[in-house]
Amino acid sequence: MNTDPISKKFSIIKRAESFTHAGRGLYIFLKSTHNAWLDIFVFIVVILTGLFFQITKTEWLIILIVSGMVFVSESFNTAIEIDMDLTSPTFHPYAKDTKDVAAGAVLISAILAVIVGIMIFAPYLIAFFN
Repeated sequence: MNTDPISKKFSIIKRAESFTHAGRGLYIFLKSTHNAWLDIFVFIVVILTGLFFQITKTEWLIILIVSGMVFVSESFNTAIEIDMDLTSPTFHPYAKDTKDVAAGAVLISAILAVIVGIMIFAPYLIAFFN
């Protein structure tokens, strides 16, 4: 069997299957990652706040980018944790380090998102309460 990726032919069925696998991955992510539910809750609050204050198109784009970054980093963190649990079922300091670094990436993206949220919403909140 030829496994050369260049010689493989395009297949609509294979592309559809890849969406099925991605959907299963999202299901696993949402089922196994409790922080994802917190991220979704915060994202919904941010969307409702943005709608209330009628933020600009540019502000929406920035919010979507940093929010997406949080979800992507959270999903990569989950994938890394699953892999580490598989490849290192007993404690190993490198496995712990790997998980901690991945969790740190989520923290970085969340801090950035909070800073962006403050920069975008602070002027609206100040004007609203004045």
